[in-house]
Amino acid sequence: MKLLEGKTALVTGASRGIGRAISLKLAENGCNVAFTDLAVNEQAIIVEGELKAFGVKAKAYASDASKFQNSQDVVDEIVKDFGQIDILVNNAGITKDTLLMRMSEEQWDLVININLKSVFNLTKAVQKYMLKQRSGSIVNISSVVGVSGNAGQANYSASKAGIIGFTKSVAKEYGSRNIRCNAIAPGFIITEMTAKLPPDVVEAWQKEIPLQRGGTPEDVANAVLFFSSDLSSYVTGQVMLVCGGMHM
Repeated sequence: MKLLEGKTALVTGASRGIGRAISLKLAENGCNVAFTDLAVNEQAIIVEGELKAFGVKAKAYASDASKFQNSQDVVDEIVKDFGQIDILVNNAGITKDTLLMRMSEEQWDLVININLKSVFNLTKAVQKYMLKQRSGSIVNISSVVGVSGNAGQANYSASKAGIIGFTKSVAKEYGSRNIRCNAIAPGFIITEMTAKLPPDVVEAWQKEIPLQRGGTPEDVANAVLFFSSDLSSYVTGQVMLVCGGMHM
């Protein structure tokens, strides 16, 4: 039997990169997958097809995770379509990197709303269903810079550190209802976004990593699979760093 047979997951920001890899890993393990992005475009339809190829139910939804009512509405729609939500993966996120002295209020607000408020929005939206069924696993994608900070990323680091505090609080509130909440803090992961960096920058990053390489989206997806499944049934309120030893 597959690890997530009969379960349904909601993954935010899943049309590409880490979100796509997470969705594929869950589907490969028998999980039905609802996933969101700002628009159901050609890329989202491709991912939907890739997920269905595993023989599971899958559907893309257009939703802005940073908007409270939008999040409530899409979760209600998903429950109507799928019957339940057992796993929530809060993955949606952006960067607007610059030094604090140059950072605008708009750059701050945008990153906080999309990266941190979205986690509040979706968790609030799924809680009534998870509380009713007295089970659930919430996995929040933080970042190694949420643990260690990083120059030029005050907004991003703050949003990802906030996710860690939120995760631990939710784990304490919902533990008695058999709802678990954990966070994953990826390090330097090779995605479409990091592929645009100059080779010398990538090389400098990799030299700082004990495993001497960048991670893959699948490395993060494997950690999500662990937290989503009964393999981690006695694990909650934890932060797993998937960073090749960059931060110890």
